[in-house]
Amino acid sequence: MANTTFSGPVNSTNGFRTTGVNITADTTLTANAHSGRVVRVNDADCKVTLPAITADNIGTTYTIYIETAATDLDIKTDGTDKFVGGLYTGVNNATGKTFISGASNDVITMNGTTTGGLAGSFVTATAITTAKYVVSGIILGSGSLATPFADA
Repeated sequence: MANTTFSGPVNSTNGFRTTGVNITADTTLTANAHSGRVVRVNDADCKVTLPAITADNIGTTYTIYIETAATDLDIKTDGTDKFVGGLYTGVNNATGKTFISGASNDVITMNGTTTGGLAGSFVTATAITTAKYVVSGIILGSGSLATPFADA
């Protein structure tokens, strides 16, 4: 699909539709193929790598939806880029915790229990500036909850 650039307001009388992308193995996301779409993850132990932040992709957003419960699923950056923001981890008994990323965190690891990643979990990552992805989302877990944020 070609890229289109607009200068000025855009009106749509019937809304905009996007298609989802299904992942079943380790994948490095790209702005053209994955930003603005729902990335459905159907591999319990894959690595989803966000693209390196450049001047051309600041403002791009990646929504990652866990469709198959995680066992060792990582959402990570290239190692130079870091996460800012937080994730809420909830459990089925209406309790949960919010975990805030540390300054050096570049990996979100989900195990399907204590660090979340049950089916229905989602993480949104937006490239906001050089070397920073802001993350938010709700990840579903169980047991004694622990932070999903880590350093590679």
